[in-house]
Amino acid sequence: MSALLEVKDLQVAYGAILAVKNISLTVNQGEIVTLIGSNGAGKSTTLRTISGLLKPKAGTITFQGERIDGKEGHLIVQKGLCQSPEGRRIFPRMSVRENLELGAFLRNDKPAIAEDFEKVLELFPRLRERIEQRAGTMSGGEQQMLAVARAMMGSPKLLLLDEPSMGLAPVLVDMIFETIVKIREQGITILLIEQNAAAALDVADRAYVLESGTIKMSGKASDLAKDEAVTKAYLGG
Repeated sequence: MSALLEVKDLQVAYGAILAVKNISLTVNQGEIVTLIGSNGAGKSTTLRTISGLLKPKAGTITFQGERIDGKEGHLIVQKGLCQSPEGRRIFPRMSVRENLELGAFLRNDKPAIAEDFEKVLELFPRLRERIEQRAGTMSGGEQQMLAVARAMMGSPKLLLLDEPSMGLAPVLVDMIFETIVKIREQGITILLIEQNAAAALDVADRAYVLESGTIKMSGKASDLAKDEAVTKAYLGG
């Protein structure tokens, strides 16, 4: 398997505080890889650094064989690395359609954009029903669908999902995770950050456990789901 994303000895600091301490991870083509860990473990910081929103203090980030650490966020998106951020961050006053169109703002391949638009509406039929509705008037679950769909409009090779199930009702959580599997079936590789460790390990191929900014464990998701320490710490066992 070829590594699509490779993170080596990554350090990220907020002022004098080191939030991410020398972490290394890989995401191979076609995989779903998840980063699990408690609040403040450094998961979102790692993702934000990969997508260019934060600058690393040290280490390298390689995407498709090219170094992207320290590059501007929009250049990283152009390379096919798109993020659905924590807390959704949709544009509340714009319609669903306008939010989706903004997801494709760096693209000029009109026929392919139209095709992707149709694809995301097939994936999220609820968005088709709400297409002209102002995004801010939708439910939390619908806004989460929109955040993921908008990231997909960037035509990602790698989709970064930051806490997609946060604050959602259990029935919607199941739906979001079923959709994540369907997205992978479309040939999109996924790096998933999730506090719902049980759901994340259920859909992922491999997982990394992040604790206080360092990787404590890694391996096949199915193995980690059975691991006693993981069960105790993250699965309520």
